[in-house]
Amino acid sequence: QVQLAESGGGLVQAGGSLRLSCAASGRTFSSYRMGWFRQAPGKNREFVGAITWNSGSTDYVDSVKGRFTISRDNAKNTVYLQMNSLKPEDTAVYYCASTPSRRPSPLLSNYNYWGQGTQVTVSS
Repeated sequence: QVQLAESGGGLVQAGGSLRLSCAASGRTFSSYRMGWFRQAPGKNREFVGAITWNSGSTDYVDSVKGRFTISRDNAKNTVYLQMNSLKPEDTAVYYCASTPSRRPSPLLSNYNYWGQGTQVTVSS
């Protein structure tokens, strides 16, 4: 199994920044790609972006392109989500997830391990 633990959430004003971390442990060698998802109140969980452990290749949902950046530190088995120019509509619980799949996909079902989530609240 792969255990994932997010941290770094909090309350920030619109226009501000936050950096989320996701520390992976356990059978991390089984993980090929790490994704970030978010779930706002009353809404479905949605894909934010993802990164591969080996090449660091990334992909993002259009709504965060240019504002959010995903990076990874292989030595620490940690993935980061740097969020800049935050908007109130970015308010959500943010989750990291792991998949062994080599095929990029925004589908939740593609990911088999999930963290517990961290709350991000952006005030206007």
